[in-house]
Amino acid sequence: MAEGIKLKPLLSTVLALLAFAANSLLCRLALGEQQIDAASFTGVRLLSGALTLALLLRCSQGRLPRLRRAKLGSALMLFVYASCFSFAYVYLDTGIGALILFGAVQLSMLLISWWKGAPLKPAELLGVICAFSGLVLLLAPSEQFSLSIIGFVLMLVAGIAWGIYSLVGRTSTSPSGDTYINFCLSLPWLVLLLPWLLKDGQFTALGVVLAAASGAVASGLGYWLWYVALASLSASQAAVLQLLVPIIAAAGGWWLLDEALGWRFLFSACLVLGGILLTIFSRQRH
Repeated sequence: MAEGIKLKPLLSTVLALLAFAANSLLCRLALGEQQIDAASFTGVRLLSGALTLALLLRCSQGRLPRLRRAKLGSALMLFVYASCFSFAYVYLDTGIGALILFGAVQLSMLLISWWKGAPLKPAELLGVICAFSGLVLLLAPSEQFSLSIIGFVLMLVAGIAWGIYSLVGRTSTSPSGDTYINFCLSLPWLVLLLPWLLKDGQFTALGVVLAAASGAVASGLGYWLWYVALASLSASQAAVLQLLVPIIAAAGGWWLLDEALGWRFLFSACLVLGGILLTIFSRQRH
C-alpha cells in the first residue's frame, strides 16, 4: 500500500521535470528563431498559465480560490524567474541556459535549507557534489563556454528566484490552487516589462503558440505537478532532482535545435544521475 501511495509523487516529479526542460526548448526555439520578443513571451506565458489553471479548477472544483496577499512573495518570485529566464535565452543556448538555471536553483535551495537548520548528511552531500561535478564537466569545453555575461547573470537570478519559489512550495496544501494564485498575482508585475515591449515588441503566430504552450502546459500544469511532488521531497532531493533538467534540455536541443553533444555530455549525465540516486537513496534509508 505504501508503495502505491508513492506512485503519485513519483509520476508528478517525472512529468514536472519534463515540463521544465520543455520550457527551455520552447523559449529557445521561439526567441532563437526571432518568432517573438522576450517581454511578449513572458507575458503570454504567464497569462496562458493562469487561464489554463483557472479552467482546470473550474472544471474540477467548480470554483476558483480567492487571491491572497500572503502569496504575493511567491508571485513575485515567479515573475522574476519567468522574465529573467526569457531575456537570458536571447543570449544562451538551450543546454547551457538550463545548466546555469538549475545549478543556481540547487545552490540556492540547499544554502537556504542549511541556513534554516537542515544540515545535509554525508551521503547526501556526496551526491550533491557528484551531480554538480557532472554539470561543471558539461560546461567545461571551451567551445561551449562562450557565454554572454548578461545572459549568465539573468539566468543566475532566474535560478535563485525559482529556488525560493520551490522552497515556499514545499509547504503548499493546495498545489493547484496555490499555483493558480501565484500565476494570477504575477500578472500585474508585467507592467515592469512595458519599456522593453514598446521598444522591441514583435511576435508571429508561431511565437505566440510557442509561448502559450510554454505557459499552459510546461508552466501551468508543470508547476502544479511540481508543487504536488514537493510535498514528498526533501529540500536536498528537490534541488538535486532538478539537475536532471539540463541533461534533458541539452538532449532536446541536440535533437530539435542541432546543438552539439559529445562524450562529455554522456559522462556528465552519468555523474548527475549517480548523484541524484545517491542523494535520494541515502534519505530514504535514513
